[in-house]
Order: sequence, then C-alpha cells, then structure tokens
Amino acid sequence: MKQSHFNVSSQNFVSVTHNSRRSANYKPNIWKHHFLQSLHTKYHKEEFVMLLNKRVMEVKSVFAQETDILKQLELVDWIQKLGLANHFQKEINGFLESILAYVKTSNVNLNTQQDLHVSALCFRLLRNHGYAVLPDTLGKFLDKNGKVKRRMSADGGDVKDVVELLEASHLGLEGEKILDKAKTCAINSLKDSFCSINKDQLSDTVDDERMDHSLELPSHWRVQWFEVKWHVKQYSKEKNMNPVLLELSKLNFNMIQATLQLELKELSRWWENLGIKEELSFARNRLVESFMCAAGVASEPKYRSIRKWLTKVIVFVLVIDDAYDIHASFQELKPFTMAFERWEDTDTELEELPTYMKTCVHALKDVTNEIAYEIGGEDNFHLVLHYLKKAWIEFFKALYEEAKWYNQGYIPSLQEYLSNAWISSSGPVILLHSYLGTVYQVNDSMEHFLHTYEDLVYNVSLVIRLCNDLGTMVAERERGDAASSIVCYMNEKGVSEEKARKHIGDKIFEAWKKINEKCFASSSSCSWMEPFVTQAINAARVGHTLYQNGDGFGIQDQDIKKHILSLVVEPL
Repeated sequence: MKQSHFNVSSQNFVSVTHNSRRSANYKPNIWKHHFLQSLHTKYHKEEFVMLLNKRVMEVKSVFAQETDILKQLELVDWIQKLGLANHFQKEINGFLESILAYVKTSNVNLNTQQDLHVSALCFRLLRNHGYAVLPDTLGKFLDKNGKVKRRMSADGGDVKDVVELLEASHLGLEGEKILDKAKTCAINSLKDSFCSINKDQLSDTVDDERMDHSLELPSHWRVQWFEVKWHVKQYSKEKNMNPVLLELSKLNFNMIQATLQLELKELSRWWENLGIKEELSFARNRLVESFMCAAGVASEPKYRSIRKWLTKVIVFVLVIDDAYDIHASFQELKPFTMAFERWEDTDTELEELPTYMKTCVHALKDVTNEIAYEIGGEDNFHLVLHYLKKAWIEFFKALYEEAKWYNQGYIPSLQEYLSNAWISSSGPVILLHSYLGTVYQVNDSMEHFLHTYEDLVYNVSLVIRLCNDLGTMVAERERGDAASSIVCYMNEKGVSEEKARKHIGDKIFEAWKKINEKCFASSSSCSWMEPFVTQAINAARVGHTLYQNGDGFGIQDQDIKKHILSLVVEPL
C-alpha cells in the first residue's frame, strides 16, 4: 500500500523513520531519596488518635440532633467530601435508608417545593451508595431550550443548585436521556450565568470556584482523597460550617498523611536498595508519582499493603512501557516479550537480550514473586502467581503489538486500536493486584470474577487509556511516537484533531456510564466486593488526575507536583 506522511495520511500506513535508540528526554527525578527520608510529622502520636475519636463522637451526635432534610443531606455530603466517610458509615447508611423509605412511602416527591438543590443532591447521594433511584424528577427542572428553568439570580444564589445538577448528571447510566439533557442544560446555564452575574456579588454567596471546579471536571471523576484540602477550604466558607467537623477533617487528613509519609519512606528505601535505577536510566524514574497513584486508588489506612504493591507495579509499568515505546529496537522486543511469556524458563531468551532488558526481566519477576507470596502465602502462592503472570504477559503482548504497528508504519482503526490499547493501558494489571489484595479470594471463583467484572475492568482501562491519549498527544507527536486514539480516529474518518478530541471525550463519558452501572449495582447487591469496586472506579479517576492538563508522568514539576506536595508533604 502506498505510504504517506503522518499528518496528511488517509491511508492505514505512514512513512516512519526509526533510530535504534530513541529518547523521550525525560527530566531527572525531582523527588530525591534524602528529601523523602527527611519528611516528618507529629501526627502519628497516640494523643492525636484520642483526639480524633473524641471529635468523631461529637460529630455523630449531630446526626441525632439534625432534623432538616437539606441540612442532613449536606452534612452527609460534606462528611464524604472531607474524607471522613469511613468514620460515619453506620450513620450515613442509616440516614440514606430513612431518606429512601421516605421517598418510597410518601406520595410527595422531594421536589414538591421545586427545590432543585435537594432533589439533585438526594439523587446523587442515593445513587452513589447503590440505591435504585431514578432521575425522572430532575426532568422537571429542564426547559425545552437546553437550559435549567431556574433563573440565575443576581447574587448567584441559584448557581449552587445548578452545579449540584451538573454533578448529579455524571452518575448516569446508559439510556438515561434525562441525565444527558441535565448535563447539557446545566453547562449551558452555568456558562450563561458566568457572563451575566456580577462576579463580586457571586463570590459573597456561592464561591465561583465551585462552578469552575465542576465545569473543569465533575467531582465523580476526581480522586476524592486528592480533593480533601480543596473541600476543607470550601467548607470553611460555609455559613453553617460546624467547627468541630472542620477540625476533625484537618486532623484526619494530617494523621493519614503521616501514615503515607512512612510508607513512602519505606518504598524509597526499597527502590534505592533494588539498585537498578542506573541500568534503567532511559526510563521515567517515578516512584513518588507511582505512590500517588496507588494512594489515589486505595487511600484508606488499612490498605497499606495494596498501596505498596500497586506502587511497585506502576513503577515497572512505566519502565517497561518506556522500553517498548522509546528505548528498545524492534528486533530486541520479540525475545524480550518471549522472555516474559516463558516466565519460568527464560535462560535462552535472556542470552539474546541487552543488559538493561535482563535487569528488567529479573527485577519484575522478583517483585511479582514477592507480591504473590505476600498475598497468597505458602498455600496460595502458585495460584496467585499464575494470575499475576497471566496479566503481565497480556500487557507485554499488547505493548509488542503497538510496537509492531509503529515499526510497520501502520495506523489501525479506532476500534482495532482500542481492542489492544485497553490492555496496554496497564489497567488490567493494576486492577488484578487490587482485587487479589482487597478481596483475598484466590480459588475457583477467580474465573467467575474475571468474567463478571470484565466489563468494569475494560471500561476503567479505557478511561485510563483515552485520558492518557488526550493528555500526551502533543508530546508524543513531537517524539514521533505510535498513533494514539486521536490519530487513529482522524486517519479513519478524515476529521480534524478538534473533532477527534471531542469524539474521544464522548467515549470517555460513555465509558463512565458503564462504570457507573457496574459500580452502583455491585455496591447494592454484593457488599463484599465493594472495596474492590471502589478501587476500580478510583483507578479511572487517577487517570483523569494524571492527564487532565498534560503528561502527569512525563512532566513532574507542574500539576502532579502540587498533588504530591498536598498528599505527603504539606499538612493542613
């Protein structure tokens, strides 16, 4: 087939120029070992545990005293936003059960007084906790012109209500046209209000930061633990702010940060002692960013082991990805891939490999064996290792397929690309470690799990991959990397980059609907799976965090640095 240049091709093949060793020119790691070891805090002391328990009991009493429905809903919402839900799960569940019973037994809907804020907030909280609620009542607040019926008042008083509607619209399922319309109407109304409302007046009532925050990325797509500090700032401005709840949120954050500091120090020592950084200097050295991702997936203190395992997994995902995408020659990649496929018997394959590949193979196998033993113990070690190996091998094969396309100058259709790219996103590898580390059920039910949650794993991985493509396309184009989903769609349909980006954004939105369906159904019907399902949805959220404003792994000193400073360095 005739070849043509990348930016004008309407064919499936393009002309490419290959060097035996390419470089992405990644900057050196900014998080030095000695700096990480110097981190310290006072919040690991026992006196703070006692104070925390005292403040928790004080806030629990508020549940019994409050009778106003809106104030109760907002209390539950703030408790979750401030990262305190695990301290009040019994109270939250009890309240939501009572709200659901009220809705079901009363002939009057919550929006009888046309209160958009109550209706949207109630819907969001109930659905987010797996209750079977329909969005039908929200349709009453939408007009035929693509706007919310509420008029944006001069003091911005209704902006808060429309923001709540926008947030609720992102919890939609496939086929819920009302929520699709609600999203469009809310965005249109908020953009109109931004132009018409007096900004000085708006900041006195409903801080316009909240409107900007929701328009930039809805809270349902954000890592909740990464947002705690922002919500603390917002809650401190609330008219009905409870000072005890505010103090508790700061104390809780600082105590968890103390735990994360200790874990990061330990992981930094592991990475230093592993002694492979120099041999793998071509790759991104991103231990701290990997830990940030792991903490985003599983932030609760009890998941210390999962954070450790996921950090190690993500470190090696980056190294291996850089070997396939950037450093290795195509001729080296086939024996490299085979070395992993023949996991137990690799001596022959390793003889053909350069030193850096041998180092990578040995290190990954050692780490995987270690994780398998820590998860399965002596009894289940081999069974856990079997599934971990299988996931890694599929990851390597997907990377090899992409390298083959690049070497041939081939641009696949979007569907062909995605059928491989969801695996190369590393989502399946990460989520398998999460499942095994969270649910602790390694037996014949594994096959049932792999079948039952295949759609969830696929769609979470799809979000990770598509966010990655949107965030890294500029840098990858400059390096001359393999075609992304955007390029595949542009080439297949003959459309502009702008239209291709919009199409990929729409695919992310549709993938989230499928994630929602699986997550909300699991939380109501299969409570023992809820921790894993929560971590799966958090993995998709981490994808948004990493790539929202560019390449979060490639560029260390911008947005991701702020997240890391907030997460493990700067207390509240």
